[in-house]
Amino acid sequence: MMKALIFWLCFVTALPLFSQDDFLAKQYFNDGEYEKALVFYERLVAQNPRRMDFAENMVRCYQQLEAYDKAEAFLLNKIESGSAYPTIYIELGYNYRLQEKITQAGEYYDKALEAIETNPNYGYGIGVGFQRFALLDYALKAYERAMELNPQLDYYFQIALIYGEQGKIKKMFEAYLELLGNGRSTLGNVIGRISSFINEDPNNENNRLLREVALKKAQKEPAVLWNELLSWLFVQQKQYKYAFLQEKAIFKRTGEASIERLEALGENALESKSLEIAIEIFRYIDKNSVDRITQLNAQLNLLDIELMSASEKDYAGIESKYQELVSEYGYQPTTLQLQVAYANFLTFKKNESGKAIPILKEAIDLPLTKYGEAYIKMALGDILVFDQKFNEALIYFSQIQKNLKNDVLGQEARFKVAQTSFYKGDFDWSLTQLKVLRGSTSQLIANDAMQLSLLISDNSFEDSTQTALKKYAKADLLAYQNKNEEAISILEEIMQQHKGEKIEDEALLKQAELFVEKGDYDSALYNYTKIVEFYGDDILADDAHFAMAELFRNTLNQPEKAKYHYEKILYNYQDSYFFPQARKNFRILRGDSIN
Repeated sequence: MMKALIFWLCFVTALPLFSQDDFLAKQYFNDGEYEKALVFYERLVAQNPRRMDFAENMVRCYQQLEAYDKAEAFLLNKIESGSAYPTIYIELGYNYRLQEKITQAGEYYDKALEAIETNPNYGYGIGVGFQRFALLDYALKAYERAMELNPQLDYYFQIALIYGEQGKIKKMFEAYLELLGNGRSTLGNVIGRISSFINEDPNNENNRLLREVALKKAQKEPAVLWNELLSWLFVQQKQYKYAFLQEKAIFKRTGEASIERLEALGENALESKSLEIAIEIFRYIDKNSVDRITQLNAQLNLLDIELMSASEKDYAGIESKYQELVSEYGYQPTTLQLQVAYANFLTFKKNESGKAIPILKEAIDLPLTKYGEAYIKMALGDILVFDQKFNEALIYFSQIQKNLKNDVLGQEARFKVAQTSFYKGDFDWSLTQLKVLRGSTSQLIANDAMQLSLLISDNSFEDSTQTALKKYAKADLLAYQNKNEEAISILEEIMQQHKGEKIEDEALLKQAELFVEKGDYDSALYNYTKIVEFYGDDILADDAHFAMAELFRNTLNQPEKAKYHYEKILYNYQDSYFFPQARKNFRILRGDSIN
């Protein structure tokens, strides 16, 4: 009993000393003070001969101090003891390599590989050991030989990473797809790993290699998995027609379970302005889905596409189509998207808000979830703003804000309160709301809140009568009401009557956006250029550079000019909201492989 007590007391007393040695050893080691670290590691190794981490760090200290003979003696002694893990051979080989004794280093690396012959389970530890010293060819041999000896082992993930480091892209893809095929990884994980090697260019070598490897897999082992991977690749390349072929093949094998994939592809194509294929996709969904709401969504998307190129003479025909949908689907809690789409069409296209408002007010009386109710109230509030019924709109936005306080939808409603107050001329209340939103969880809402907040505060300080600000608010409302020509005229008036004031660059930017909408690109570029030349140090300069870059890239097909403006953001506006997208687009135009 007494002996046990004495042992226990000694053990407890020794613990703080052990912990202190370990802490100090690591501290000195990390600071590069290897002589001091070595004192502690030699003691720790003597006290804990089985702790490989202590032993490895002690050896590192010897090597940093070029005491290779001491490292060699220690490692050889470990080998002779017969209890060391085979990675000890790698450690010794690396010690010889540091002395440029390449032949001896190779001999011990081979000894490590030989250990796998007796026990394939050593493959992982030995592979990792080689990777630690960037001996990638040896690591590959370790993993591959272990798998040959024991087919139950799976080191394709490690192999894929090595091939990626070596730039052997095709072999890397093959390894990742092997992981995918044997069920050891998910498609999402594999895409996360390979996406940085792929870009938008279908002729990019890496894209070509992935397509080749995936098609080979699909021919050898027909499975939906390979259709999904190929569809993903074609979407990255914006080849929506080819992606659609893959998605149809998936749908034929899985049915309604994969309908959401087709919907997402249609929305992707629509967002990228690939309208012909988007129409094909939505028509296919409408024809083949057995779910009525899915069919309705497809039909609404088709109407949205039709509206993109419609003129006023087409509106009567489009309205008939909305009315047919209403007759078919009715007004129900499950068809709110139809009611909102129809109301928005009546308001923003036909200028008939008087017909739209009763549709949405009737919908509020349906048995809705709190999100369904917020969705309808948000749409109703937007239409009431269009109708300049600001106080009523504010009631609906405030109700959403209160009911969904910590939700992004609630934050969006708060921004609409601020924006409506701005249109109304109640700038102080607008500012109060915007200050809260600058910390929004939605970066877009936070950025919009900051822009509007600065617009109000800067121009209120400079002009206590807020004359120019009131004119700008009026122009902004007119633009919201699709009265673009009137808005452009008021913005021109601001620029003439308030030349040199802070609001001039705001007016230039807003007017440029309206010029882009009407297709007057020369006037838009003139405004943007004026902002970067005369207001290059102000908050809207990055907006102007990004807008010009997007215009040159997406509309005017002048990639070199687009690159110039993206690059301006990268070098001069690194805290810009547009910085991440500018960097991505710049790298795409330069031909980089990007995520």
